[in-house]
Amino acid sequence: MGDTASDRAARATPDELERCVEQFLLYLRNVRQLSVHTLAGYRRDLLSLQRYCATQQRHSAAEVTEADIRNWVSQLHRRGLSGSSIQRGLSAARSLFNYLGREQGRPRNPAAAVQAPRKPRKLPKALDADQVNKYLVFDSDSNIARRDRAMAELFYSCGLRLAELAAVNIGDIDRGARLLTVTGKGNKTRTVPVGTVALDAIDCWLQVRPHRAEDDDGARALFTSSQGQRISARNIQARLRLQGRKAGMHQDVHPHMLRHSFASHMLESSGDLRAVQEMLGHANIATTQIYTHLDFQHLAKVYDAAHPRARRRDKE
Repeated sequence: MGDTASDRAARATPDELERCVEQFLLYLRNVRQLSVHTLAGYRRDLLSLQRYCATQQRHSAAEVTEADIRNWVSQLHRRGLSGSSIQRGLSAARSLFNYLGREQGRPRNPAAAVQAPRKPRKLPKALDADQVNKYLVFDSDSNIARRDRAMAELFYSCGLRLAELAAVNIGDIDRGARLLTVTGKGNKTRTVPVGTVALDAIDCWLQVRPHRAEDDDGARALFTSSQGQRISARNIQARLRLQGRKAGMHQDVHPHMLRHSFASHMLESSGDLRAVQEMLGHANIATTQIYTHLDFQHLAKVYDAAHPRARRRDKE
């Protein structure tokens, strides 16, 4: 007959799980040669698991069940640990039991099927219309300023991704139809409308765009450096951030912030989720639906400011 759980518990010394943890940490230090910082993280997470198991009278690694791991995770969640912290602890537990499986012939890993609570999805940051207008005021008419203004206007006009804007060629714009063809994720192309303001800004840039090009790619590119090379994504990010500081913005402005602003403003005005999905190039409408939360935030602010019974008045 095989050992029962009570038999194993009777033979297990109260510090057997602790010894397994220490043995595993020595392996990580001496064989895997992990950093002191990483080892400290493993020790902290596994000590948390060990303490929980002690409260459940689980003193041997063989006694730890999947239910124990789930209850430990639930306890961490109730204590307010973030999803990433819980996931890190679970990863340490899985590694421990995988190690014991190799060293002691224990194929069962009680942490293998347990998942951390999902992280709450962060809402993208977006500028309101007044902030966008403030940002898009350029106080210079230099060649670089014309280019930077055209890039910023095109980001906000079409909701482009950073890589999409960097890849735009002069021939991708249909000036008469006011359309832009872009290549997005997965090499998928889509055609989006371009606003008149953005087109005017692009025309101003094309008047001073360097005619000399370093190569064929630079000759095709809509946005180039002063040396005639296609402008890099990193340079675009830096130029947008610099313009934000010049405009007196209280936060760094980045390409995705302008894309988020485009999406939230379009959805706020039209309510057409499918159209916004198409313009953003989202394969799944669930990705676009996150912008409905931004819209609800706006509605909530309007409601709180306008409705006479939205908030309880302070006692006089």
